[in-house]
Order: sequence, then C-alpha cells, then structure tokens
Amino acid sequence: MAGTRILTLVGSLRAGSINRRLAEAAVQTAPDGVEIAIYEGLAEIPFYNEDLDVPGSVPAQAQALREAVAAADGILLVTPEYNGTLPAVLKNAIDWASRPYGVGAIKGKPVAVVSASISPRAAEWAHGDAVKAVGVAGGVVVETATARFGTIGERFGQTHPAQDAEALTQLGATVHELVSAAHGELVTA
Repeated sequence: MAGTRILTLVGSLRAGSINRRLAEAAVQTAPDGVEIAIYEGLAEIPFYNEDLDVPGSVPAQAQALREAVAAADGILLVTPEYNGTLPAVLKNAIDWASRPYGVGAIKGKPVAVVSASISPRAAEWAHGDAVKAVGVAGGVVVETATARFGTIGERFGQTHPAQDAEALTQLGATVHELVSAAHGELVTA
C-alpha cells in the first residue's frame, strides 16, 4: 500500500456541503502509506466539447484534471443527487477523464462511488448514474467499494461525518476496498 494515491472528486461545489465533508472524513480513514487528495478546481473546467479537446490546445484546467487522474492509483467519487441524477460538474470531470476515447486517464482505473442526499434513498439514482458513466468511460467500478448516506441533513446537520463512528467505518471500508483494488487484490465486476 505504500505510495498509493487516491484522487477524490466531489460533485458538490459548495464549500460547506455534506458531500465535501464526507470526502474530508474519507481522507482521515486512509491507511498508512495511502494518500487521499481531494481535487480542487472542478468548477473551473469548461464543459466537455470536442472542439476544445485538440492535442496541444486542451484547456489547462481539463489537462490538469487528466494528469491528476492519470497519476492516481484509484478514484473516489463523492456525489450528491441533483434532480434525480449526478451533478453536471462530476459528469463533466468523467467526460474529460475519459478522453481521448479508448485511452483516457480513467481507463482501467479502479473507482469507488460514495453518494449522499437529504432523502432516505441516499442518492440512489445519482449513485447508479455515476457507476454507469464511469463504466462507459472505461473506469473499473469496484462494487464492494461503495457507501451511501441518506437523510444527511438530519444525520450530519450538527455533526461533521468525521465525528460519526458509523460513517467513518463505512468510509474506511470503502477506501480499504478501493486501495485493495488498486493493488489488484480484488476481482471487480
């Protein structure tokens, strides 16, 4: 596990979002030798457009994301649910990381999905859409590396997820499974 890098992409841009806090709590669960970094700058990446995706002319923000994804051993997605699906900013990051087609930075990378919403359904649709988008993009979704949190406004309204033992246990298990997959220790679907 030494030197393992996990890149976290958070689908909520709001600084105080509970999804952001879940990502911060996941960082705290990193085993020795594992670095979990939360990617900053998703808001600055332009929407994917093939006219912009030209070798030598890719927008700097999109190129930086591709390089960060390529340098990571695994990807942790943390998604809220907006209008029954994943946020555009997260889908956009997946789109940029999937190109060039067939050899994008996300191809073959193990990916874990954490979802959270105010509904008791725990962002079920956003979770499913993230899994679908990652799979189509060429990432390898680690089915055992997942966590879903419902009614987060009530559960984490007054308490940071890092202070919730059950949340830390779930996030720690997700991170552990993702790290294991990054080292080829799991068979994934």
